[in-house]
Amino acid sequence: MGQFRHRLPVVAVLSRLAVGPVLLLVGTGVHHMFMPGPVVHMIVVGAAGVLAGAASVAMSIIATRRNDGRAVWIGMAFSVVATMLIIHGLATPGVIFPANGVVQVAGALNLPIGGTILAAAALPLLRRPRRARLLLGVQFGVVGVLAAVGAAALVLSSSVPVVPTPSSVLANLIFVAGAVPLAVLAWRAARTYLLTQRVMDLLVAQGVVCLICAQYGLLNFGMMDCAWWAAHLLELVGIGMVGIPAALDLRHATGSRPLVGDLRARHLVEHEEMFLGGRVRALLVRLGDKDPSTEGHTRRVATLAVAIGERLGLPEGRLRQLALGGLLHDVGKLSVPNSILNKPGKLTDAEFAEIRRHPGAGRELLTELGGFSPLVLDLVESHHERLDGRGYPNGVPAGELDLAVRILTVADVYDALTADRVYRAAWPAERALALLEDERDTAFDPECVAALRTVVAVDQPNPQPAAPVLGHRPAPARGLASPAFGEAAA
Repeated sequence: MGQFRHRLPVVAVLSRLAVGPVLLLVGTGVHHMFMPGPVVHMIVVGAAGVLAGAASVAMSIIATRRNDGRAVWIGMAFSVVATMLIIHGLATPGVIFPANGVVQVAGALNLPIGGTILAAAALPLLRRPRRARLLLGVQFGVVGVLAAVGAAALVLSSSVPVVPTPSSVLANLIFVAGAVPLAVLAWRAARTYLLTQRVMDLLVAQGVVCLICAQYGLLNFGMMDCAWWAAHLLELVGIGMVGIPAALDLRHATGSRPLVGDLRARHLVEHEEMFLGGRVRALLVRLGDKDPSTEGHTRRVATLAVAIGERLGLPEGRLRQLALGGLLHDVGKLSVPNSILNKPGKLTDAEFAEIRRHPGAGRELLTELGGFSPLVLDLVESHHERLDGRGYPNGVPAGELDLAVRILTVADVYDALTADRVYRAAWPAERALALLEDERDTAFDPECVAALRTVVAVDQPNPQPAAPVLGHRPAPARGLASPAFGEAAA
């Protein structure tokens, strides 16, 4: 039930995007006959083919230069779509060739084949070290074979049967076979949009939805039906909405994340950092100048927190807020004197009291700036709280700590332990994990700690076991709200 609830925002986005295309097909499909002439069909289909071909060429050239196998694969999908659209257009009855079945076959198989190739762009094989030139050769080979088969079919067009007939069992089977990979693409694009809130990603999701509806119209209506022509319009619009953002992303040295669906934690953090307001960015620059170790720390904590949140099934909107809260969680250190932040030795009680003020100071600063959600403010203020209520600054008990706060706390402590600080060397990963596990249920949420271990295991498949700590446990980092840690950490 929880997993379904987390998927509801994606379902809601796709449902909204489907309203327009579905209404267009329904409105034009109610006994409306429309026959503008075969030349118009050739022009519309030709425009779609040119658009798909241009996107293919742009993506293939840039992807080969970048040695990006997934982008070449996406370019191949568009080149296949373009080739089949050109065959479909040339076969238009009454322009170059008489009535034939090539126009029906090419139109029916175009989107299912192209969509299947696009959906395969997320295969792990294509994420490994790229051999883009080899894939480019495959692309030329596939397009060449397809063009040769199409040319032969056009020459023999009068003997090609008209299949599938509209609304037949075969037509519906082809629709389902093509709609499944396109639905996967739509889901990836909608989820990516919820993570980034980027208009380009929303356009890709809308474009894929248009292609699904176009495929339905092409397979269930005939050339004299208005809905058949509406389906061609949806196909043209869909190809543009999918192809243009993908090509632009690649041009800006970014793979098409909505198509491959692999927006990683670090990408989400980078995106949130990119769109921070000028005043907030200036504050973070000041904080980096004030305490150089904090700049890298906040990015690592944000990235780690998002990865843990993904493991625990947080919905996309909360992952975005977690990324933002991670980036800003130590902004309150601007109020802490440099002599305390960079002190190599043990802090006095008065100095530690000053350190303990930074979460509240961070919340006050962001509240003054305005524009931050209550969860982001809580993340900044509460990242040093603990489950048993013995944290700071407010001593909030477990029942009042949001899961996102518990995640950020674990990520913050782990990074503080495994990074070099002015007052101690970094701990090995396994030793830091052992400390966190010792404090489960008292300081840290056990599910968050378990998810952290899984995330770290992916990044470090063979962590070295830490040497046992004899005698007392040295203070690991300043600000860790635990009596067992002694001095606390920033």
